[in-house]
Amino acid sequence: MNDYLKRPMIGTEDKYTFRQSSQISGQTGLIGYLRADFGGNGNEFFSSWEDWDTERKTPDFKQEFDDVINSLREEGDILSGRTAMSKYCRETPQSKMTIEPHFYGVRVDTEQYAYLLRLNPNKGDYNLYCYCYERQWLDNHMRKAEKGIRFITPDYKELFRLADGDSIRIKPPDGEESDRVCRYIDDYHVEVGQNLFHICEFAEIMQRNGNTVIPLRSSLPESCYAYIETANEIGIVKKGESGYYRSDLSPVYGENGRELVDELNSRNGVTKAQSEAMKAGSMFGWAVPAADPKNYDDNGEPVKKPKVRGEAR
Repeated sequence: MNDYLKRPMIGTEDKYTFRQSSQISGQTGLIGYLRADFGGNGNEFFSSWEDWDTERKTPDFKQEFDDVINSLREEGDILSGRTAMSKYCRETPQSKMTIEPHFYGVRVDTEQYAYLLRLNPNKGDYNLYCYCYERQWLDNHMRKAEKGIRFITPDYKELFRLADGDSIRIKPPDGEESDRVCRYIDDYHVEVGQNLFHICEFAEIMQRNGNTVIPLRSSLPESCYAYIETANEIGIVKKGESGYYRSDLSPVYGENGRELVDELNSRNGVTKAQSEAMKAGSMFGWAVPAADPKNYDDNGEPVKKPKVRGEAR
């Protein structure tokens, strides 16, 4: 069978090659998944299947799935053995996963189904997980999830939006803070850790308990350097924390300080947009728009929103 499209997965697809909650699995049209390894000599194929929705596992699906896997098992293709898989991963770096960089992801699409393959060419581990979905259901859910998860006040005022799969930090008035991964369910429901909430219900619980909710965007680094104009020094800003930590760098002034910060951050892979967002978050709170790097251009300048027609000048 060759009537399918095979390509490296994009970042937002990575998370669907792992076990999901029952809510997400149902909304994405999950059928089940295959797990396999190449054995001791690297050329075998020991596999097992895990059902999720047996009603979706029709005879047509089973025939097509067998055809897809058998095609990928042909000589030289990615499932023909550990050597071939390693070669594919080495020559296709764009398939490296963003959330789990030691894995590689491939998506195979047919007219009705989507097969998301998580590849691991290392000996001693499972080399393949293949999650099988109703293609339209999966794509519809991912398209809606791109809007992000809304966090609101109990009276529905939006505080911020968080990308699907990012985390929040919950800070109680006393006691230990905790970080929780959040998943988009629909426009009015969110998974926070292992729990499902209506977004208004979650807001009410946070308000009642006096908790502060801080977005921990994956688009931000864990820390970066920042030039502190009021103190003429270079500090270290940490994601989700207010203020800054003093660095051991000598005092610098004005433009020299800003240039040194840009250089230090660049060495660590931190963009100007990210560093400006980090600095804003540490000063004004992590829920403000200025703490999101998407609101800056490549030079770290705020992106000007286009005027709405008829808007007052």
